[in-house]
Amino acid sequence: MEAINNFLLLLDSYLGSAAYFPYILLGVGIFFTLYLGFPQIRFFGHAWKVVTGKFDKKGAEGDTTHFQALSTALSGTVGTGNIGGVALAIFLGGPAALFWMWITAFLGMTTKFVEVTLSHKYRVKTEDGTMAGGPMYYMDRRLNMKWLAVIFAIATIISSFGTGNMPQINNIAQSMEMSFGFDPMLVGGVLSILLALVIIGGITRIAAVTSKIVPIMGALYVIGSLSVIFFNVDQIGPSFVAIFTDAFTGSAATGGFLGATFAYAFNRGVNRGLFSNEAGQGSAPIAHASAKADEPVSEGMVSILEPFIDTIIICTLTGLVILSSGVWSQKHENTFSRTDLDIVAGHYSDAEQADREALYHYLNDTKENTIEKFSGTIQVRDGRPVSNGYTMLHARSVAENVRFIVAGEDPYTGVLRIENGQLKKEDIVIVGDSLIHSAALTSKAFSMGFLGPAGEYIVPISLMLFAFSTAIAWSYYGDRAVVYLVGQRGVMPYRIIYVAGFFVASFADTTLVWTLSYVAIVLMTLPNLLGIVLLRREMKDTVKAYWQDFDAEQSKKNSK
Repeated sequence: MEAINNFLLLLDSYLGSAAYFPYILLGVGIFFTLYLGFPQIRFFGHAWKVVTGKFDKKGAEGDTTHFQALSTALSGTVGTGNIGGVALAIFLGGPAALFWMWITAFLGMTTKFVEVTLSHKYRVKTEDGTMAGGPMYYMDRRLNMKWLAVIFAIATIISSFGTGNMPQINNIAQSMEMSFGFDPMLVGGVLSILLALVIIGGITRIAAVTSKIVPIMGALYVIGSLSVIFFNVDQIGPSFVAIFTDAFTGSAATGGFLGATFAYAFNRGVNRGLFSNEAGQGSAPIAHASAKADEPVSEGMVSILEPFIDTIIICTLTGLVILSSGVWSQKHENTFSRTDLDIVAGHYSDAEQADREALYHYLNDTKENTIEKFSGTIQVRDGRPVSNGYTMLHARSVAENVRFIVAGEDPYTGVLRIENGQLKKEDIVIVGDSLIHSAALTSKAFSMGFLGPAGEYIVPISLMLFAFSTAIAWSYYGDRAVVYLVGQRGVMPYRIIYVAGFFVASFADTTLVWTLSYVAIVLMTLPNLLGIVLLRREMKDTVKAYWQDFDAEQSKKNSK
């Protein structure tokens, strides 16, 4: 299992984690933004009118309204990435990461407009009378590249488990256990039943549920976020200054945060931006293909709103909560994760400027780095280390007040062996003060507002709603991919497996599936980006024809 996971990580290093990937993603967004004349700005107001049903036509084919299609797509994108993902991006790249998430979202508004329009244009009606669409259909029906469509569809099914299913319930179960003490298996069992009741009803029931969940969860999260931001109103200005200045100078070292290079912040911001709003990945077009609309461009207009709501609004709120509260650069007591632990040779303090600079080069792996990993032994008495010659780093910060615990709560006494910076004894639990990240960082930030410690509960509740709605939406994406590959007969077996996987992931290790999803996301994104670029001329002509017909229709109405 470990060998497979390592292979997938190696493969991902040449795909999604490769240096070229963010440039391809942003490059396509820049191209279409210029090629179509900034549609995310020019069509923004019109998009709101479309989604409210102002231009709806009776008898238009489809399964959902514009608003329901948008809600389904948003439920697929607004998930753990908006809570823990933003926190992770800031933890790794500093305030600058949020700036690059904005850029990715702004350009992604155009990319999503293009991919949704083309996917809606080449959708088909299935055996049961429902609509099926997505990049695989324009790849097949318009580009005659069935092999590429098959790759995309298979990758979509894998991603439905690897991003929309297993990690979501795993995060929910862990969050519910930590915050309320609920048994993960119980949480998984209850939510699996609810998931089954929703998705077995198909897109009609999925759209009905998500159109109710999305506004509720959005309102809850916005109110909770503002309660923190306004409580720390004096830090709003400095937070924006840090976002913009660090974006071009490299993230500055602040508090326990030891800084990140420009490239590091850029890559983390862009990759988290894609993970958050999925613009270019080709997933959301599958939901939008169900919308009742005769004009594909009108549904493309609706999709412009997705990255704006998901990233520019919700992710920004998360980022401002974290930055204005100051918790992102402060150390907090926590249980150390082995994957975030690193022990280096020599004594370093983040209170000393020279040491901070040395640690900066080590953590960012620059050519100026002179620090080496520690190998040797650590003497421990009553849980406290008593030997010197090393520095313990956790979560990219110098760990303080470190305690070694064994057999539950008993302090450890003895000698610990360290090899290449890693502790070899597996049954030791390490507790201490360090930076924190992901959902834990967001939770801590929410406790720094008008609600006080009670604010932390906003995160697990929001996480449950966000993640559960994501699982619902991705079941439909995988569902439509199955329909493309094997037809309607494969839908019910897929749904059963999807629900079963959801339950198992509530208490099982999902590392392998999560790693596999990294690869699958790229195998969706790269073919989709290639396809829309190949159809650039058709996209421009389709938009032009839409506005000609729209203007003619409006003139006709006004003349009456």
